[in-house]
Amino acid sequence: MFIKQATHKDVNEISELISRLSLKYIAPNCSDQGIELLIESMKPNSLTQYMNTNYLYHIIKDDNVLVGVIAIRDNSHLFHMFVADTYQGKGIAKKLWLYAKGVCFKNGNVGKFTVNSALNAKSVYLKLGFKPIAGIRENKGVKDIPMILHELTD
Repeated sequence: MFIKQATHKDVNEISELISRLSLKYIAPNCSDQGIELLIESMKPNSLTQYMNTNYLYHIIKDDNVLVGVIAIRDNSHLFHMFVADTYQGKGIAKKLWLYAKGVCFKNGNVGKFTVNSALNAKSVYLKLGFKPIAGIRENKGVKDIPMILHELTD
């Protein structure tokens, strides 16, 4: 397995993985408007726009098959983190997070990170050290839990 920075060549593969997982795990807690917004934000053209601005995507592959993706916005906000079903529970999310966090530190992050956790992913983020800063909220039909991580750096 290897982790690398994603490029525009990866957007179709990323879109397929995160759209499929979002429909399965996030959409059941969303309104119809929320599902539409969610899927639109994960289309290849949206991912390309993110990559062209202030989002940094990293992917992890196993035998050249995409098994996970993480995206960081503004060097501090964990925007996307998805792991293929068959690879969940095997430490892939932690590997992705540690890698992306290391890149953020190299790029000047001083130890503060945020995430808007999907309801089903809260336990994953708790294990990574994030703490909820509010309860469940809803915006445009999508529910999430805002979380923060403060980590000391050397």
